[in-house]
Amino acid sequence: IKRQNQSSVFDFILLGFSNFPELQRQLFWVFLVDYLVTLLGNAIIIVIISLEQSFHVPMYLFLLNLSVVEVGFSAVIMPEMLVVLSSEKTTITFAGCFSQMYFILLFGGTECFLLGAMAYDRFAAICHPLSYALIMNRRVFMKLIIFSWVSGIMVATVQTSWVFSFPFCGPSEINHLFCETPPVLELACADTFLFEIYAFTGTILIVMVPFLLILLSYIRILFAILKMPSTTGRQKAFSTCASHLTSVTLFYGTASMTYLQPKSGYSPETKKLMSLAYMLLTPLLNPLIYSLRNSEMKRVLLKVWRRKVDLHTF
Repeated sequence: IKRQNQSSVFDFILLGFSNFPELQRQLFWVFLVDYLVTLLGNAIIIVIISLEQSFHVPMYLFLLNLSVVEVGFSAVIMPEMLVVLSSEKTTITFAGCFSQMYFILLFGGTECFLLGAMAYDRFAAICHPLSYALIMNRRVFMKLIIFSWVSGIMVATVQTSWVFSFPFCGPSEINHLFCETPPVLELACADTFLFEIYAFTGTILIVMVPFLLILLSYIRILFAILKMPSTTGRQKAFSTCASHLTSVTLFYGTASMTYLQPKSGYSPETKKLMSLAYMLLTPLLNPLIYSLRNSEMKRVLLKVWRRKVDLHTF
């Protein structure tokens, strides 16, 4: 009742790229393919790691969790975004906008911590191979997984409920493709300065700290690789780390640019493109980067495929 007295906005309108109808039509097909490939790629990883007993070790179980996050991320954003792109103006309810923002932050926050935990796992495996089983035992692994998910839930709960506690008295047009914090915050009819300070410090803790830890892990890994006697081993380890770092930099870089200053001076179109970089590219690239470059994963994929082909032939 208090909200009804304060706010005259009950629905929001997502504008998408409505200034560029031609671009919007082309983007619809690009994003539809992106969505289907993302779901398929991550679903394959989830199924293979769940079925293959030899993959029930920290490295692959972290990957399993990452794929679950990516599927969630895509499922929360993509269907709504495809609707926005296929029509001129799309209305989203107050509750719909709240839940979309909540889950974006939940999966985004969880991914930030998960990628950090995965880098730590690789660091322990490459730099301390003899004591790896002790460093990354089942208890440590479970703690890292639980910490990642609980942190994501806490970030989402605090941030979303704070944003939606502001009064919204119009206009109701969100110049974006989905309900993300910065564009929604622009519509609040109140002083959001305190929230912006929180967003700045929160982003540093949630995005920048894990990113720096990942960089440190990889620097240590790099030195360990350089000491390797065999050239092929060195090349293999180096190419794996390089691809991980590419994905990580893309995700953390664009996410921090979006959230460090929720009311920054970037143009709305620039903001949309930056959001798309970590909302679309990361879920699509992660299965490719973390799995297709992994010889074990490819071996099991082929094994499962052959088994399926054999079943069909008989």
